[in-house]
Amino acid sequence: MKYLFKALDTGTSARLAQRLIPGLLCVVLTPFALADDADDSAQRRSAVRETFRTVPIPEDFHVEPTELEGPVFADENGKTLYTWPQLKLRNGYSGEAAGNVACYDKVVTVTAGLMSPYPAGLQLPELDSRPSCTDLWPPVLADSNAQAIGDWSIILRNDGARQWAYKEQPLYTSVRDRQAGDTYGGSRRKRRADGGGDGDSPAGRVPVGPPALLPPGFAVKTTSIGRMLTTKQNYAVYAFKEDSAQSTACRDDCLTDWQPVLAPGMARAFGEWSILERAPGVRQWVFRGAPLYTYNLDPEPWSQVGSDEPGWSNVFTQPAPVIPASFTRQNTLSGTVLADASGRTIYSYQCGDDSIDQLACDHPEDTQVYRLAMCGAGDPQQCQKNWPYVRAGDSEVSLNRAWTIISINPNTGRPAGADEPGAIRVWAYRDRPIYTFARDTGPGDVKGAGTGEWRGKRNGLLAFWVRDDYMKGIQ
Repeated sequence: MKYLFKALDTGTSARLAQRLIPGLLCVVLTPFALADDADDSAQRRSAVRETFRTVPIPEDFHVEPTELEGPVFADENGKTLYTWPQLKLRNGYSGEAAGNVACYDKVVTVTAGLMSPYPAGLQLPELDSRPSCTDLWPPVLADSNAQAIGDWSIILRNDGARQWAYKEQPLYTSVRDRQAGDTYGGSRRKRRADGGGDGDSPAGRVPVGPPALLPPGFAVKTTSIGRMLTTKQNYAVYAFKEDSAQSTACRDDCLTDWQPVLAPGMARAFGEWSILERAPGVRQWVFRGAPLYTYNLDPEPWSQVGSDEPGWSNVFTQPAPVIPASFTRQNTLSGTVLADASGRTIYSYQCGDDSIDQLACDHPEDTQVYRLAMCGAGDPQQCQKNWPYVRAGDSEVSLNRAWTIISINPNTGRPAGADEPGAIRVWAYRDRPIYTFARDTGPGDVKGAGTGEWRGKRNGLLAFWVRDDYMKGIQ
């Protein structure tokens, strides 16, 4: 039996240490590559890693740090492990129920009719090159000697192969992930505050990992701005800049709006967590030197309005990677968005086909039929006019795994060689190109938000909201 150990970051040497020294606390900090002019604070920010709890794990796997999803389980090559949890859609369920395998090598040729108004039985595009589920999601197979351990079990596939499962959900890797720490296949982000589906969005794949090292009553949520600390009820947790680990400036009238997050009498300090005694018998949780609060005026779970108050900020177990230096943030009537250097709102493309496999189609290596139909009625030139790519400057470089510069053939939407005629260098988020909208004429315009099917959630474009409480976390 091997165990996972609390870690801030792990590389090859750290993984080896985990195997050889039981109980070791691995702290191997390897900041991500930043632009040449990035300052020390950005480098320190990129090195912050979320700690996790010790849990049993099979020998073939380990924990890998990631930029956007925190610590995840990975195979021996460092490839992230994913599940495909079952989700209720408008006309039925998609994904895999516990203990059930639904991802096989048969190429699906027609729609499933799971997401109205489209009926079942419509022919899917590009059948001559359409991948099967396992082409994009190779199952994580167990050898004949593998044994279940902890939350890890083995499920028998229809073809007789043995597949690893975590908490009874079959495990897969993604062909989109090319190196250790990539999480291009899917995200832990929730479409709704309650974690459920809305019937309009496809059933996506989700990276899995060990539980965060937290006291009871806390949780961590993946957002566009980092791995945010919340209560178990999904209410944001805040810190006040005037506080320290030994004292708090939030007293008297301040407590009208702010509620200290109290620690039980039996609670003890551990790791990054300590306890401040505000008054005799009144003990407050402190994380990384910051006493913690909730905001009484937060209207609902996922709200972050407390961070608008001077001196107050959300708390993150791991912040999001730095954004390109040329990007800006712009206030709109609907919230705060990420924008390019001229202030034009940035949009990301979402796509999932209505097949039984619920395969994503938002990556440049996926079919471009849906995107071209949505952005320019099938005309690539019109698409480029309506939704221009966000081009990278000649001197700009990829910053991290989240924000990269890729080469695209704008006429096909496909990846291109750097020397290919007509290829352009564009910014990408999670390996997907980003865009602006031609009808946005000034900073703060979001006229393209929700363009496409079902307000852009199935096939369309969504504004890159910096504040995830807009529309309950939908990006």
